[in-house]
Amino acid sequence: MSILKTKTEHSTPEECKIFIRPVRDVIDIVGGKWKLPILTALSFKTHRFKELERQVAGITPRMLSKELKDLESNGLVNRKTLYTSPVTVEYSLTCYGKSLDEVLSAMREWGVNHRKKIMDK
Repeated sequence: MSILKTKTEHSTPEECKIFIRPVRDVIDIVGGKWKLPILTALSFKTHRFKELERQVAGITPRMLSKELKDLESNGLVNRKTLYTSPVTVEYSLTCYGKSLDEVLSAMREWGVNHRKKIMDK
């Protein structure tokens, strides 16, 4: 059975689990309060640490550092040390991280539509 099999209302519980497993994998990698906003900011351009901290309003330096390390260990973010004075670090999306662009765009579009729907009530 293909993982990409189309879901139907006649799907078995086992087939449902096959759909849920990759969704859980995604949540494990990009879930939480900060990872998606970080990825979104990096989808626009490469950022130095302080620039990224300003872009992702409300995040502490410690949390930003932790989340960037997680994203880097999952192959989504590239960390580049620039030996300037003082030393600076730039973060960018890897090619693998850029593969999330369509997902981020779809989530943004859904969020805009959801906000409109809720505000219209």
